Amino acid sequence: MTDRFKLYLDLIRWNRPAGWLLLLWPTLSALWVAADGFPGWHMVAVFTLGTILMRSAGCCVNDVADREFDKHVKRTAQRPVTSGRLGVKEALGLGGVLALLAFMLVLSTNRVTVAWSFAALAVTLVYPYAKRWVAMPQAVLGVAFSFGIPMAFAAVQSEVPPLAWGLLLGNLFWVLAYDTEYAMVDRDDDLKIGMKTSAITLGRWDVAAIMGFYVAFLTIWALLLNAPDRGVWLWLGLTGAALQALWHVWLIKDRSREGCFKAFRLNHWVGLSVFAGLVLSYT
Repeated sequence: MTDRFKLYLDLIRWNRPAGWLLLLWPTLSALWVAADGFPGWHMVAVFTLGTILMRSAGCCVNDVADREFDKHVKRTAQRPVTSGRLGVKEALGLGGVLALLAFMLVLSTNRVTVAWSFAALAVTLVYPYAKRWVAMPQAVLGVAFSFGIPMAFAAVQSEVPPLAWGLLLGNLFWVLAYDTEYAMVDRDDDLKIGMKTSAITLGRWDVAAIMGFYVAFLTIWALLLNAPDRGVWLWLGLTGAALQALWHVWLIKDRSREGCFKAFRLNHWVGLSVFAGLVLSYT
């Protein structure tokens, strides 16, 4: 049972929290904006735990969907489902339990949030298969990874205003930036197996596009959050995020696997910088 439990933890990437942190910071930022300040511990707990659970469930679905492709990719060949150490039904069963636990958390909010949770689940299930048909599946992932934003507004305000969708659009550009860095790590393997990624679609324009994605993300959020009137803290947060983005572009400029993976892995600090600046701007 101990070995089985370790396989489950490996399946949901428990030892790599960067994945759920990338979802958490924009979601918590949306909570603060929707509540015009601290949203209360109940909301923080629901969305933090829900983010971890849904990201873990998404890993289960993704690994099942990609198990035949992952065998041919150096980085993913030893994943539990791909290597045969966990069965497909077992992985999907774990994912279903995790998604159900997340849904139980959503039930403690309101009907609007519950309704939107079904849309969030649908996007989560669609993404693994988008990599077979969509030239830039990272855009689909961007919607999935940003859906905590409209749900946060729904939970606080019982509606999803245009501001929420604007923030989702801005965050989608950030997802495009860091997941293209991630795709650059596997580009050689993905070309061999016929997988579609933004790194392949963008080709030699990949680094320039990533820089543009970062700029779009920070610009949209600065404008929508009315940064000029929010004081120094938000500006410091956005500036810190921008400096990190420049560093990431430096890391990926040679397109080495190590540099691209490091840039991706450290991206959650970009989100934390924006979140910290936003929270302090309300004090």
